[in-house]
Amino acid sequence: MDGIQLAEVKSKKDLKKFILLPWKIHSDNKKWLPPIYSDEWILFNSGKNKSFEYCDHIMLLAYRDGELCGRVMGLINRRYNKFKKEDHARFCFLETINDPDVSHALLSKIEEWAREKGMNKLVGPLGFSDKDPQGVQIEGFDYPSVLAAPNNAAYLSSLVEKEGFEKKLDLVDYIADIPDDIPEVYKRVLSRVEDRPDYNIIEFWKKKEIKPYIIDILQLMNEAYSNIYGFVPLNDKEKEELAKRYLPILDPRFIKIFLIDNKIAGFVIAMPDFASGLIKAKGRLWPFGFIHILRSARKTTNLLMLLGAVKEEYRGLGIDAIMGAKILESATVSRMETLDSHLVLEHNTRMRAEYERIGGKVVKKYRIYQKDLIQTGKLL
Repeated sequence: MDGIQLAEVKSKKDLKKFILLPWKIHSDNKKWLPPIYSDEWILFNSGKNKSFEYCDHIMLLAYRDGELCGRVMGLINRRYNKFKKEDHARFCFLETINDPDVSHALLSKIEEWAREKGMNKLVGPLGFSDKDPQGVQIEGFDYPSVLAAPNNAAYLSSLVEKEGFEKKLDLVDYIADIPDDIPEVYKRVLSRVEDRPDYNIIEFWKKKEIKPYIIDILQLMNEAYSNIYGFVPLNDKEKEELAKRYLPILDPRFIKIFLIDNKIAGFVIAMPDFASGLIKAKGRLWPFGFIHILRSARKTTNLLMLLGAVKEEYRGLGIDAIMGAKILESATVSRMETLDSHLVLEHNTRMRAEYERIGGKVVKKYRIYQKDLIQTGKLL
């Protein structure tokens, strides 16, 4: 590791380097999907991102002979650890040139930091919650990247594995052709709604129509996602912040809510894939980047699934299939051609079955790694 120096992010200048480094790492990849940089400045701002209130963190920059060449963040989500009765630290937002010395310097420092904090395992990449990009992409690099998913270089997984990390779990991404006609099984399930006066599907045309439901949707997400790996229930402030952050970019045509006795029993949220516009905008909304994004959202033929949940007591009634059928209806009307599942946990058999029901194929795979920090009862 001769010539490699590590520095903690302490100033706004350091943070700017941290945020912009991926652009340098991926400068030769014209397909690389940048983040929305205005969101990055909020994500890493302890005054604006409330997750910092219950997370210990360290942010590192790596230099080789004075040249910036890597970054990583270490996190300890105290709320999640208490919820799951764990003592785990996380590494996340790892970016590095293809150099094992750089990745070793970064990850070994995070390990050292985690041990000093009394943690017994290091997992990642995993951010503040499962709403941040999680895992390292390990398969499917020929397919375009999508928003809020890992977008790493193909070599990154081998660098992580060289540090002794092993698989904890995988996530998969399906691509499916949107059928010209809704499958018969969906039609049969949809007929149930007509026969039940206590069932109601809410669809939207304007964003303002969504506002009265958004907090209840996020509360259902809290309940339904409680056993999903990496998920941290949102408090009231975080619900409001998440709604404020994402409502402007959502398309009301692709939001469906299922009511039973006028109470939310399930929901699904999808959105047009505007990745090509974000690439043209180079991750910047202003002064003209938002125009590229809006044009891309209007022209895309790929629909990106984001969130969905069914209240536990109503599972098994076909509600997920009903909402899926309604999404397919809207996608067909909007001339969408493909549907991207986004990230699905490999053991989520119910969700995987829904995508496979419409002919979905796994095209990408992502991996979350783990490494024990203890041996024979002692910290390594």
